[in-house]
Amino acid sequence: MASSIVPKNLFNFKMLGELDPDAKALADQQEQMRKSSPEAKEMEAKLEELSKRKDPESCKEYTEVFRAMVTPMIAALTENKGFAYGGEQTNTTFIKVPTSHDGEFDVPVEVYTPKCLEGETKRAAYIQAHGGGAMSLSAADVRKSVQCIAATLNVVVFNVDYRLAPETKCPNNIKDFYEVIKYVSKNAESLGIDPAKIVIAGESGGGYICLGAMVLLAENNETNLVKLAMPQIPMVDDYCFSDPLAMTKEEREAHASMRKIWRDLIAADFEEQKSSPHLFPGKASEELLEKFPPTIILESEFDMFITEASRLANRLRRAGRLLEFVVIPGATHMSIYIPGTKNNEDFTETIKTIATEYIHS
Repeated sequence: MASSIVPKNLFNFKMLGELDPDAKALADQQEQMRKSSPEAKEMEAKLEELSKRKDPESCKEYTEVFRAMVTPMIAALTENKGFAYGGEQTNTTFIKVPTSHDGEFDVPVEVYTPKCLEGETKRAAYIQAHGGGAMSLSAADVRKSVQCIAATLNVVVFNVDYRLAPETKCPNNIKDFYEVIKYVSKNAESLGIDPAKIVIAGESGGGYICLGAMVLLAENNETNLVKLAMPQIPMVDDYCFSDPLAMTKEEREAHASMRKIWRDLIAADFEEQKSSPHLFPGKASEELLEKFPPTIILESEFDMFITEASRLANRLRRAGRLLEFVVIPGATHMSIYIPGTKNNEDFTETIKTIATEYIHS
């Protein structure tokens, strides 16, 4: 078992039981855009149809349609002027991490260094896996928002361009991220990183990538490489395959597409892997959970992954590896990342406190 940790229980948000006004306004705006766009409605209908099919051609087409819908949506969101300070306050460089677990491949990594930290040699590192269901988007697509993390938390961010499903299957996707963790740790001195202050994180599909890497660290007794893990609104397990009648509204609306993504896109062989924590980190044994890095899970009250994230938080708490389980009240899956909203204000203040109390301390 890893050494014991001491939760500080810093957060006690009161749940709203309804969408925050800003989150509701965003949801209403998105709904109106869908209704007024024949192309958006056509894409949604196509994804619904393809999610019910299991043939190889449907997987290829589903991926194409999903990426065509999600990429411009994220591009539009990152045009928010609230993200401008990240690029202004950081310098961006690029590295490549050589790997051989799935052929010879150099994992591209974007590095965002706060200008105020240039020249320092003992900086905290924040290794990030972007969202997108583990099968869409890239580090460049989320660059503006992740640069803000570097500036806000005063950390050097390594934004990892791990390979996506379905072109790359589990576990090679999580191994890309895992290899970057090991690279940063091994090369901490030349990178100007304090090896005792390495944080790993990821949101949504990137939360799954982060959790999967945590499984690998535990299996290989390498928990000591990471000071803190921060999966956010993460894909965790196969809850989407359960009865939709027992799900929340958000879970029920997403369950068909999530089944498609897990079963046909991420998994190399779903039947063979469905009990593996490499595919579903929430299925890690108690013995593995006890070896996880100290963990803070961040969630939204109305996230599509709230049930599975809550279950994992409860298991990690019992295993003695949970520092905090933070649920932003009234928030949806993405609203915590939108500048100018109450949800983002709560989220930003939360991660600032985490940086002060758990990363830099």
